[in-house]
Amino acid sequence: MADVGVHAKPEGFEKLSTDAHTHGTSTGLDQDPAFALHRGGKLHVTSSVDVNDQASLSLAYTPGVARVCDAIAETPELVETYTWKSNLVAVVTDGTAVLGLGNIGPEASLPVMEGKSLLFKQFSGVDSVPIALSCTDVDEIVETVVRMAPSFGGINLEDISAPRCFEIERRLRERLDIPVFHDDQHGTAIVAVAALRNAARLTGRTLGDLRAVVSGAGAAGVAVTKMLLDGGIGDIAVADSKGMIHEGREGLTPVKRELAALTNKAGLEGSIESALEGADVFIGLSAGEVPESVVATMAENAIVFAMANPNPEVHPDVARKYASVVATGRSDFPNQINNVLAFPGVFRGAFDAGASDITENMKQAAATALADLVGDDLSADYIIPGPFDERVAPAVAAAVAAQAREDGVAGR
Repeated sequence: MADVGVHAKPEGFEKLSTDAHTHGTSTGLDQDPAFALHRGGKLHVTSSVDVNDQASLSLAYTPGVARVCDAIAETPELVETYTWKSNLVAVVTDGTAVLGLGNIGPEASLPVMEGKSLLFKQFSGVDSVPIALSCTDVDEIVETVVRMAPSFGGINLEDISAPRCFEIERRLRERLDIPVFHDDQHGTAIVAVAALRNAARLTGRTLGDLRAVVSGAGAAGVAVTKMLLDGGIGDIAVADSKGMIHEGREGLTPVKRELAALTNKAGLEGSIESALEGADVFIGLSAGEVPESVVATMAENAIVFAMANPNPEVHPDVARKYASVVATGRSDFPNQINNVLAFPGVFRGAFDAGASDITENMKQAAATALADLVGDDLSADYIIPGPFDERVAPAVAAAVAAQAREDGVAGR
């Protein structure tokens, strides 16, 4: 089995001294340690078997390989055993919604996709290949991924802009019998739901006791909202750049019309500022800002998840004046809502179970497992494990695999 090499060491990132990572001419940019680390890329492929004599060559390649090919042709499911497919994810992007950078194109997205592959390997032992596509049309992306799918055991969609990402994921799930996961949606949702369960527990409540307001109706905002609805939140309303989404609002996209039908029991209209008055929870998944005066109008024991990067919608120091629990998307504040807590374990569990899909129940199981790891150590500054907690990926993987079997999508 081939292996995507990941160059991370416990004491910090260091480049491996291999010929593959010394090419290229000096640009002067290597004075910046980020550029120095990325020179030559963050990944390479290594072999898992030694080919150092005629006998091993004849087994790894011709003529021995032909016997394996014939067996797979006769019994296709053997591909899971005799190739790396069962542990291999395609990390697919079109570069239209990269981190906080926006539409920077496929080439510029590759450092991020390599980073995703690095994290897959480091945290769950899952191999992955970054694939940046030079097309943005929904039909073209779907067809491209479907055509290359025989090489992979799973598809991780990454940094594809909304609303196209919703249709791309839906259509790929319909056409493929391998797990398809859009991390910007579901990875964020799993971690946010886990954190909110614990924030509610810390303040003596459950999800069903909470009224939440979400800022942002993009990929993450929609997924977090739907997952919280499935998890039993009391009420939740979503705002976009034009204000609160409700059934009487004109000009809504199909995705937002669906949100309007599912959310906002109170029928809130107008600005997000007015909706936050008396709200228990603010979840920020946009580039907007919420003034301190508005945070001050939230309910007692308020919970603020200001997850915009690099600038949270509410600065944590401000939020803490009024909220009992504060979380962000940043690593330099407590309670980081970090997707790395979800996607490695989700795919590990799906692969371990031989799952053909990642169901809603599997996502909820991942969130519950993640929340449960905090246990009795729960505090205002610890509602979610950290990214280097070695318990995370195994716990999430075990929960996901068990739920896959219960949901009837497991192959083993």
